[in-house]
Amino acid sequence: MELDLLEFLVPVENNKTLFVWNITPDLTEAHIHERLHEIFSSFGPLYLVKVHSNDPLSSPGFNGMIKFYSAAQARKAQQSTDGSMLFQNTPLKLSSKQTPHFLSRSRPLSHARCVDLANHCLGFNGWTCDIIALKELPDEEEDKADVSGQVRVKLGCVVEISFPRHGVSTRGAAMVEDVLVHTGPETLLQKRRSLHKLVRDRAAVQAFSTVLLVLLGEGKVMVELRRSAEHLFSEEPEGLIQVHNSDQNRDQVENLPADEDLWEHEDLDLTVW
Repeated sequence: MELDLLEFLVPVENNKTLFVWNITPDLTEAHIHERLHEIFSSFGPLYLVKVHSNDPLSSPGFNGMIKFYSAAQARKAQQSTDGSMLFQNTPLKLSSKQTPHFLSRSRPLSHARCVDLANHCLGFNGWTCDIIALKELPDEEEDKADVSGQVRVKLGCVVEISFPRHGVSTRGAAMVEDVLVHTGPETLLQKRRSLHKLVRDRAAVQAFSTVLLVLLGEGKVMVELRRSAEHLFSEEPEGLIQVHNSDQNRDQVENLPADEDLWEHEDLDLTVW
């Protein structure tokens, strides 16, 4: 029985990516994207599906890229579909590099992608996420008068993700900090709520990064932890992971393609305090 491991990290290995060639020009890009996702998601959860027009110097048509979380599922998809017509009247050509690529650093998945991957592999009732602590942390400069109408907010959060059917759980922690402009109580309340969600999501992402899903075949999944994280966190959010978003990082995020997750492309400075 072939085992396969899935991590809650952005897949960067070459052998998890398939390239689809010879897509005819009589189909729309949106239709091609929909059919590629429909066909290849039947082999396993997908991280990314992209469709591009062929180079102007090449024959008219399209090519696609499909990125899996699993190298084994990508290999099975290629073996099953290469040379098939699938959604057109001529055969498609699939290719990939079946060698791991270690030059790029894997980043944690965004919170939304973590949830999608967990639900896909474990079901909606296969895991839970509970807040252990969520509190506003003291500001080191709060004794200084602020006459500009700005409010500095620093939040810390610890969450626990549990997998009841597997008897394992793990914790993650994060801290976010922002300066809010005092434009009225309702606006401040909305901004605080947004920060609460942000810090919860980032703590959950940190917890998911310790999880390994072991695919056993026939839909069976085991959950293992990369390390035992429970002893690292107390009941209070002390020793949290501090997340700094510099102006330079924000500029980089603004220039990213619209279909990519912002969290996955931020070059974050992670320090323990």
